[in-house]
Amino acid sequence: MGGGRPIVVQTMCNTHTYDVEATVAQIRRLAAAGAQMVRITVPGLADVEHVRQIRARLAEAGCTVPIVADIHFSSRTAIEVAPLVEKVRINPGNFHPDHEQASARFQELIEVCRTHGTAIRIGLNHGSLGRYITDLYGNTPQAMAEAAMEWIRMCVEADFYQVVVSLKASNTVVMTQAYRQLAAMMKEYGVEFPLHLGVTEAGNGDAGRIKSCVGIATLLREGIGDTVRVSLTEDPENEIPVARFLADRYGEGLHGDYPDAGMLEAACEWGPRLLCREIDAIPASAGLSPYLEDEIMQAARRRFYRPEYIACPGCGRTMYNLEETFEEVKRRTSHLKGMVIAVMGCIVNGPGEMADADWGYVGEGGGKVSIYHEGKPVLTHVPDSEAIDALLKLIGGQQ
Repeated sequence: MGGGRPIVVQTMCNTHTYDVEATVAQIRRLAAAGAQMVRITVPGLADVEHVRQIRARLAEAGCTVPIVADIHFSSRTAIEVAPLVEKVRINPGNFHPDHEQASARFQELIEVCRTHGTAIRIGLNHGSLGRYITDLYGNTPQAMAEAAMEWIRMCVEADFYQVVVSLKASNTVVMTQAYRQLAAMMKEYGVEFPLHLGVTEAGNGDAGRIKSCVGIATLLREGIGDTVRVSLTEDPENEIPVARFLADRYGEGLHGDYPDAGMLEAACEWGPRLLCREIDAIPASAGLSPYLEDEIMQAARRRFYRPEYIACPGCGRTMYNLEETFEEVKRRTSHLKGMVIAVMGCIVNGPGEMADADWGYVGEGGGKVSIYHEGKPVLTHVPDSEAIDALLKLIGGQQ
């Protein structure tokens, strides 16, 4: 990817990696649906063997789609799994709690990846930056870009260039600003690595698709971005047609049929102009329905007509029915115009990536949920059968 090559479409499994059969089956479905790269979570060292089995099963089935190992909090797991996959995604903010130790472990990972021909994705998310960087720059787009550049320099100094970088945020303004700053920094540095684009925790339905299109299209039209993922709180197969639309529209051109093509085209046409403040409203001549106009305006953060939802797509770390819960939260909070509500699958990225949320619902595992208010936990260990009621009660008490 990169260097003028076609935009690569990717997605991520939401199966548990220890469920080898389910993960293999889903990867095969995703590859058949058009995914050109598939990411799977590798929560700990015990899952390295599961990845080995998954790769063996895929090889037996003749499925050659590249696999990316998603790592959080365990630098040792990244090092151990690197020989088994095409790419390892690490988040510098949680690679190791000590910055010096994180740098040392990263050098070790680089050498393993060099030996085995494995790429590295330096993947930062807004809200999950390490304290080392936020103490210097705050929780800002600049902080995201500066953090990425530090790890990019480590790679270049080690003469390692199999690198991809991502700076995701659920806020389309933050996301686009961060990528622009990083692209400019890399250009000035003299080494420009491929960029993976995505609006993280975009949600589901029309809103998730429109929000993803607005953020990703804004950058693609500027020539920024080499691979994309549309993160939806749905079956990951549903992400691929939207990502394919974006890759084709800004690559070799649209061809064939795309689900919701009219909606996606409107989001790509008008969302970036609104986000960049080239226009203040969608002209009546566009002929959009009031609903579609409202959704595009909200995705571009120019006008809010309903609550703003942040919801992760779910993965092998999710320990409850995320899609069903998210739909119920939306149904019961739809009247709270302008409020930002997050529904997150687990504590790995949840508390950090919902930093902008007024309220958050985060799975703990074991049938328990934590509820956050303005970034801080206010209730923990709530049974998931009672958690939505508890969330609504707390919101009501604050109004």
